Amino acid sequence: MEFRELECFIVLSEELHFARTAERLYLSPGRVSQLMRSLETRVGGRLFHRTSRHVSLTPLGERFLSDLRPSYDGLANAVSRAKAAAREVTGVIRLGFLATPTEVVTGSVRAFERRYPGCEAELVEIPLSDPFGKLRAGQVDIAFTLLPVDEPDLATGEGLNRVSYQLGLSSRHPLAARSSIDVEELADVSLIGLDGPAPRTWRERMAPSATPSGRPIRLAGTVATSQEGLTQVALNRGGMLFCTPTAAHHRRPDISFVPVTGLPPSILGLAWVKAAETAAIRAFNESAVGHALGAVALVA
Repeated sequence: MEFRELECFIVLSEELHFARTAERLYLSPGRVSQLMRSLETRVGGRLFHRTSRHVSLTPLGERFLSDLRPSYDGLANAVSRAKAAAREVTGVIRLGFLATPTEVVTGSVRAFERRYPGCEAELVEIPLSDPFGKLRAGQVDIAFTLLPVDEPDLATGEGLNRVSYQLGLSSRHPLAARSSIDVEELADVSLIGLDGPAPRTWRERMAPSATPSGRPIRLAGTVATSQEGLTQVALNRGGMLFCTPTAAHHRRPDISFVPVTGLPPSILGLAWVKAAETAAIRAFNESAVGHALGAVALVA
């Protein structure tokens, strides 16, 4: 029995969606179907009910999942532990960051490299429109991201900060001179959202479709990066939400950043692929948490 078939079965049982399974495994949906047909032939029965709109486990599939999961997790953990043992906290750890390397990012890197001078953190920018693609492709080892993360294959660390949001607007916009705006007033502003493979929950966080009371918020278009968004904002084609540290980094004469009250805080943390966890990843997360706690203590 092929490990790839078992891996595909596990992921499909979590996603219950062929396209999302294919995306997580970097396969085509057709290849996912092929692997499942092969596995069902080996097992001798149907593991999934499939329709054009719905995928669900059959009773046989549920039993197979229950029997397989402990062994599969044990194998995945064994591989992860072997990788961790084989890689001490030396060499290079590839670190993904979103749009702007704020003090949380740079401070965490300095804290890590002071503690582990034999390991260098290599910084790689991650597009806002695809926050987890480089993690899953193995192009970065660990990445700064917004919490919470609802992705079954990813692990996350503690929150490293909690900051408010600001709305980026053209300096010509009628609301640009305001000292603050309430979240309900976002219904009067067209927001710039994200395109690409970003999960729906991620896109909704960056450009909510409705206010807390249910008033719809218009979408002014989509972008892939913060720089594309800032350009659209400067041209007065819509507003875009930024966390306060990022807004401070991007201040410029043609854009105003107006604090937004009533939104949940922006929480930055770290994420990594569970099956690829190493000693260096754990060490970086611990260093980042330690730096964040020290920063909080200094503020207090």
